[in-house]
Amino acid sequence: MDNRQEARAFLMSRREHVRPEHVGLPPGSNRRVKGLRRSEVAILAGVSVEYYTRLERGALTSASPEVLDGIARALLLDDAERAHLFNLAQATSPTGRRRRRRTPKPWTPHRSLQWVLDAVTVGPAFVRNGRLDLLATNDLARALYKDVLDTPTDTPNMARFAFLDDRAHDFYPDWEAFADITVAILRTEAGRDPYNKSLHDLIGELSTRSEDFRSRWGQQHVRHHGTGSKTFHHSVVGELELAYEGMQMEIDPGLTLTIYAAEPGSISAERLQLLANWAATESREATH
Repeated sequence: MDNRQEARAFLMSRREHVRPEHVGLPPGSNRRVKGLRRSEVAILAGVSVEYYTRLERGALTSASPEVLDGIARALLLDDAERAHLFNLAQATSPTGRRRRRRTPKPWTPHRSLQWVLDAVTVGPAFVRNGRLDLLATNDLARALYKDVLDTPTDTPNMARFAFLDDRAHDFYPDWEAFADITVAILRTEAGRDPYNKSLHDLIGELSTRSEDFRSRWGQQHVRHHGTGSKTFHHSVVGELELAYEGMQMEIDPGLTLTIYAAEPGSISAERLQLLANWAATESREATH
């Protein structure tokens, strides 16, 4: 991945998303650019137009944290976008450019982690990495993601399922929103870990095989994915509306432990219990 090009594309895309009136500037009637002009960003960030122009061309190496903070404020970046900007600046540094792309070592859950996952009995719980590989699950997560796990590859991947498996459109009722989130997570991870070869291989595969992915990748959206709710349509129990909490694993940076839960007393809670019963039945039948 060309880190300078990534920095250029990100800054340009964020500038296009900020309208003058959002930052207290008159909108004007004859503007020829989407969003802000470079000169306006420079003034808001407290740097010269020439200097900001160099930065937007990808030359973030010379930018101090104070300058990056100024640009983040000028472009109204949220926490995820600000972190992504700093990651891009690090990746464009001379020391960063000398680093080789790496393939992470295979990861397996230690026994106590699997015990913790199995101890969660009222909701799906799983561990994923930044490229959205499903690495470890409890029984309910295996039941929920049964179609994702039904894959010919060694490691099931939620992004590959979302864009390359037709079943995803049934599994995610709001597929468009899920697809947006998926790409934003991958782009965030690409900024955080720009030399991860397996991540770039996945991005290249999805860009080649999916127009839906390719168009979203060019939008430069990033996000932190820690809490919220999702709706699934499971082929056995029907629609499930689940809240989730994602926690970064201290001992394994880049890995996230996610737990889903249904609102107590809700229809989704009843269906989640049905899913647990179905999973238990399937497990018993498989052992006989």
